[in-house]
Amino acid sequence: MIRPDRSAGSGGPVRRLAGTLHRRPWLRLAALLSAPLLWLIVAYLGSLVALFVAAFWSTDVFTGNVVKQFTTRNFHDLVTIGVYRTVTLRSVMIAVLVTIVDFVIAFPMALYMAKMASPRARRWMVIAILTPLWASYLVKAYAWRIMLSNGGLLDWALNPFGGHGPGYGVPATVITLAYLWLPYMILPIYAGLERLPNSLLDAAGDLGSRTLRTFRTVIWPVVFPAVIAGSIFTFSLSLGDYITVKIVGGKSQMIGNVVYDNIGVANNLPFAAAVATLPVAVMVIYLTAVRRTGALENL
Repeated sequence: MIRPDRSAGSGGPVRRLAGTLHRRPWLRLAALLSAPLLWLIVAYLGSLVALFVAAFWSTDVFTGNVVKQFTTRNFHDLVTIGVYRTVTLRSVMIAVLVTIVDFVIAFPMALYMAKMASPRARRWMVIAILTPLWASYLVKAYAWRIMLSNGGLLDWALNPFGGHGPGYGVPATVITLAYLWLPYMILPIYAGLERLPNSLLDAAGDLGSRTLRTFRTVIWPVVFPAVIAGSIFTFSLSLGDYITVKIVGGKSQMIGNVVYDNIGVANNLPFAAAVATLPVAVMVIYLTAVRRTGALENL
């Protein structure tokens, strides 16, 4: 019987590399994560570092050139000039309102999908929720502009009742942003409710627990981390948005608009970088507060 000679390929570079990776699991892990970590460090964290560094520069008022000398004037203006405090508070308020509106709409939808709908209906509802994400951001924003303006769909629907559409401003901005980011609230809550065993709900009912108590003691502790996850998406995306408020916000401004105007109009990159640190600081504060609740550990 002639046996195949395996010694010829045993010393090939590919086989040696495979053997080395097999014997050293930490090397496999390093090879797997090296590219993503390099991208994270260079492209993501590197851009944030460049942003923070540029925030301490200034712009020459005569030439418009960036002066790369350390100064805190940009942050001093952010604190002392009232319009920037107003814009920051308005941006946070809009982000909070969008998050609340999305939660109020998303929770009953997610609850129905996870615990009441049939498997077939559940699949179609997930498709219906994801379908708007396939459309262009600008198309959806301009569609809401048409519906909210005078003569639009909402204005026409409210006319018989003596009302009128929201028009342009903060209410229109909240409505549009709540529509845009609603899937990012529904899907985490739906995933959280799916992890809730039906046996717990049945046991609560058998023990005589009323609806509100079942929600407070059984449902809410399980779904709370999912709500926090959804709120991180809706809050952060709304806080940094500037296109929607340009389209439906009228004269209202948010932090993103100040950044855009200082880059595209005023050509003041250092001040724009300083303004851009505001949403980063707000999100750090928010995530720190959320972390104290323990919700992040249970995601």
